[in-house]
Amino acid sequence: MATFSWPLPADASAHGPALDHHLLLNLWIALALLALAHLIILLGLLAHRRTEATNLWHIEYLPLAALAILFATLTIKAERLWAATRYTGASLTAVQIEATGVQFAWYFRYPGTDATFGITRPQLVAPGEGNPLGLDPADPHSADDEITSELVLPTNREVDLRLNAQDVIHGFSIPELRLKQNAVPGQTIHIHFTPTTSGTYAILCTQLCGLGHYRMNATLRILPPAEFTAWLASKQKAATP
Repeated sequence: MATFSWPLPADASAHGPALDHHLLLNLWIALALLALAHLIILLGLLAHRRTEATNLWHIEYLPLAALAILFATLTIKAERLWAATRYTGASLTAVQIEATGVQFAWYFRYPGTDATFGITRPQLVAPGEGNPLGLDPADPHSADDEITSELVLPTNREVDLRLNAQDVIHGFSIPELRLKQNAVPGQTIHIHFTPTTSGTYAILCTQLCGLGHYRMNATLRILPPAEFTAWLASKQKAATP
């Protein structure tokens, strides 16, 4: 017997199946409500021909009350699913990475061997001089920070991603990881998730951030843990004078 396959993007995160299930549940409920609405309209028209309108409270108000309860339940469940990547907090062993949006590119920063991000200062931002995030050279923690234009993550390990923006609001989105969160200037927003499937995926900006918005994208590579460790070690070695 053939199984129904919904044409969603490939799922590459641990929290993805729960989100997909909730999305499909909403769509099936919407389809059922469409049929129910037409049935109620038909019953209402037939009933109006046989009785006074004052006796139709059970046709009009009971469905409205049921719909209010249904949508409140779906909203609460959706809020909890979203909050699971936003407010519950990542584990202490999560990979620490920073993502910064700037017209019109994404930069990703790894804290290096000291596991501490260095200080950044807006007045030091100089992409043409190799310092797109404004790392402060006077801060010892900045020396081993690694900045890349692609995001590389390990499979089956939680990631704590810090979102920043330098200029305007940018929308950080990876459809295959079921992630979408705005990066807001002046704020550091944490999202945490666990990649599960190796591969290469597109990172998009979903906010209209200027004339170059169409080209603001980056690449995500999800690697097996051993390959990720080797990639990170090679970056750190290359950065060592």
